[in-house]
Amino acid sequence: MMMKAPVGGAKHQLLPSCSLLAILVALALPSQAEAAGTRAGSTISNTASASFDTGGGTTTIDSNRVDLLVDELLDVTVASNNPADVPTTPGATAQVLSFSVTNNGNGVESFRLSTVANVGGDDYDPAVTQLYIDNGDGVFDPATDTLYIPGANDPELEPDESVTIFVIATTPGSVVDGNRGIVSLIAAAVTGTGAPGTAFPGQGEGGGDAVVGATGADGTDNGAFVVSAATVTLVKSAVVTNPLGTADPIPGATITYTIVATVAGSGSVSGLAITDNIPANTSYVASSMTLGGTPLSDAVDADAGDFNGTRINVVLGTVAGGQTRTVTFRTTID
Repeated sequence: MMMKAPVGGAKHQLLPSCSLLAILVALALPSQAEAAGTRAGSTISNTASASFDTGGGTTTIDSNRVDLLVDELLDVTVASNNPADVPTTPGATAQVLSFSVTNNGNGVESFRLSTVANVGGDDYDPAVTQLYIDNGDGVFDPATDTLYIPGANDPELEPDESVTIFVIATTPGSVVDGNRGIVSLIAAAVTGTGAPGTAFPGQGEGGGDAVVGATGADGTDNGAFVVSAATVTLVKSAVVTNPLGTADPIPGATITYTIVATVAGSGSVSGLAITDNIPANTSYVASSMTLGGTPLSDAVDADAGDFNGTRINVVLGTVAGGQTRTVTFRTTID
């Protein structure tokens, strides 16, 4: 008769410790998903058996062995790595879209890459200039990533292996704010593509056939640029006052100039500055400059404005679309 170990005894604590640990470790390990199951070129063998009795006892016989060579399934997916449209500006070069190419087949396979930039449904066609194969860090760097040359270095991927591909493009100078440009990346199995089920006899890994999977062995996905541009308009006005209490521009009258810079669009401008020469037959009123109503000094110092004896200069720096900057100064008519 088998004896059960006491529930609270030492055996209960020692006996399951190794097996329990193994189970916990196994559960903690990440599961390895296999896109297409059994590796291409594997052999599946099976032998049947039969038992019978002819009166002299039981006899068992085996059938012949049936061997099946697993064919290679050709499947690939392409997915954009950009969570949103990538901002660009008119005429910008070396603009980058990122994609992942994954071998969903069950054998090692090379994939030919190509792009389409006129798929429609957008406002302009980006000019694709180059493709790069990522070095594994996910960050585009032409010094360390590999320039892709079709047919020369098509990425070769193991089953379930992925590679990042960078698409480099130029934005036409004629685009305007808000325009979108779509680029499609296509990855096609070098062994062949076609309708699902199409077979390429003897061309699979391990000597079996290569069979096109559900993706047609040529995956595609889109990435998009969006133009984030800005334009600047400058409007100047003048108000005249004089000692007579009228608005007539007579000698001794004061002219208050107002300059409004407006930035429009979804982008921003940098290095924005306003300069204005003091008109002939007038004299600048010292310390009369303001920016947004805040007085500016005439000297070259920490604030944004200065007067050099002939003109005013106000540095506005980077200004985003939808914002305005207002500068005022005064002169008197000689």
